[in-house]
Amino acid sequence: MSYFSPCGYVAPAYYDRVGSNWLQSFTAGFLTTCGLQAVGTPCVDAGEELPLHGSIANQPCEHSYWEEDGDAIRLHFLTKDEVIFGRKMVLRRTIEISKTGNFFTIEDEIGNTGDKTEPLEILYHMNMGYPLLDEDSVVTIPSVGVTARDDHAGEDMENWMHMEKPQAGYQERCYYHRFSGDKGSASIWQPKLGIGLEISFNPQSLDGFVEWKMMGIRDYVLGLECGNCYPDGRDVMRETGMLKFIKPGETVSYEVKVTLKDREK
Repeated sequence: MSYFSPCGYVAPAYYDRVGSNWLQSFTAGFLTTCGLQAVGTPCVDAGEELPLHGSIANQPCEHSYWEEDGDAIRLHFLTKDEVIFGRKMVLRRTIEISKTGNFFTIEDEIGNTGDKTEPLEILYHMNMGYPLLDEDSVVTIPSVGVTARDDHAGEDMENWMHMEKPQAGYQERCYYHRFSGDKGSASIWQPKLGIGLEISFNPQSLDGFVEWKMMGIRDYVLGLECGNCYPDGRDVMRETGMLKFIKPGETVSYEVKVTLKDREK
């Protein structure tokens, strides 16, 4: 179902926030969590130098355990994103795998344990790969508006939903989707295999949905990514008014549901 990066599994000890090193530790898999201090383009915001996609994906989990009952298996994780003289945030994640239905949920609670208000960005970087992804895959994103991230993506705007065969020298294209109401979704269906999945989320809280189309050779992946921002850098999100904040002692919650399917509708 998912894409696995050429770099494979990389231990947190090998992560260096400087330059493009994040890409050398981007295992991808079905989900890479981006944030919490930054998402997207490296930048300097409010005097702070911010790396590509933040550092939470490369923080070792401090504590984890699992539990099981007749309905589900639940995996619990505690990860701290805290530094001296700076941000102090804690991510408490529960992944609940249903035993009665073909779905799982990701439930996150992010708390500010510091004494000052902090910017908060998060992106659920979900990565579809071969054989779920190929030129015949049907991608459906029922958004109310689609915007190309840049001129390069805009040149092929009419094909944002059409997948292609792997191509040498392909340059990534990103499209930003907007939803109305409190129900957002994105799905991919593979007609040759008769399998697919749907990602569901609340666009009131996760208001920045990104479609990352990368049709390269070995770098062949479709990102269906809900988040509370777009990956243009925290400075840009501040300028556009999209940047979110979390107060001292405050907890913010997000939930994403993934449903596996064996029929298109």
